[in-house]
Amino acid sequence: MLLAGLAGCGRTGHHEPRHTPLTVTATHAQPRRSRPSRSQLAVAQPPLQALVTSPSEDRLLVVDLRSGRVLRQIRVPGDPGYLAAIGSGGPVVVASSLAGTVTLLGGTSLHVMRVLNGFTDPEMPAMSPDGEYAYVTEGAPGRVAVIQLTDDKITSRVFVGAGAQHLAFSPNLQQVWVALGQSAATIVILSTVLDSPPSPSSVVGDPGRPHLVARLGPGYLAHDVQFTPDGRQVWITSASSTSVGVFSARTRRLLFRIPGGPPPQHVVFAGHYAYITSGYGSSIEQVSLLSGRVLTRVAAPYGSFDLDASGGYVVTSSLLRGTLAIYNTRLHLLRVRRIAPSAEDVILYQP
Repeated sequence: MLLAGLAGCGRTGHHEPRHTPLTVTATHAQPRRSRPSRSQLAVAQPPLQALVTSPSEDRLLVVDLRSGRVLRQIRVPGDPGYLAAIGSGGPVVVASSLAGTVTLLGGTSLHVMRVLNGFTDPEMPAMSPDGEYAYVTEGAPGRVAVIQLTDDKITSRVFVGAGAQHLAFSPNLQQVWVALGQSAATIVILSTVLDSPPSPSSVVGDPGRPHLVARLGPGYLAHDVQFTPDGRQVWITSASSTSVGVFSARTRRLLFRIPGGPPPQHVVFAGHYAYITSGYGSSIEQVSLLSGRVLTRVAAPYGSFDLDASGGYVVTSSLLRGTLAIYNTRLHLLRVRRIAPSAEDVILYQP
């Protein structure tokens, strides 16, 4: 059970879609149009949904946050575990370790766009902040595979060390931190910045071909790793202690610790807050990013390891109970639903 619990995690990010400006030349006066009401805008915008993997059923579940009801079940063979997505209606990446595949889904209907084969033990996917690339750790061979999402091709594989698991992009796309194992003594740091830029003052990067620049020993066995939204700090949760270490992204030194409950913990950020789960501690807590102070801690279903937060919701899935717990941003519990025998990873997604 401990090994199964240590496996839970999943991330996501969001960015605004790009729009092409439209130029209109008026030949005569047009009647003035009134702005749509808030209710009209709410109807026009698709509701935020939770996507949850059910590995024992080879399913990706689409859950309505307002009711907790499962809206759809999408077949994803091969023990689907971990998810990543970015943007509204953008691709969703699902890693299936047993099948050695990475499945790309997208569109309003979340249809399967492509299944990529040839992976060895794919574990954790992460999306680049610009939505152009997906990085996937391959645990057994100790690699990070880079997928260019414009043509769904693997552009490179970087050896980082056996047991590669959780990983996170810096918001400026220049760094990727990778934990070597579910109980990692080492964090590997990749850079996307070219070693020899055209001029000393320029910063030129190639996210399609990252390279290893450093290794970090956090001083404890690490589990999850996440950059803060401003990119200044990296929060590294523990697989061996009840606290989460907060590191400087620039100096890579430990700044302070935050109590996080029995290990392993997982963390996400939304607005001015961090949210930390402890699956074995049956808890989820809200932490101020300004002070590092724990603001509130509430109960969560046992085995709730992975979580996400966006659009006024905080959600966590229970690997051991098969539930999805839905909270508001103040961690007031809205509802709990049992949706599968086991619910491994969860992300919030805008169709």
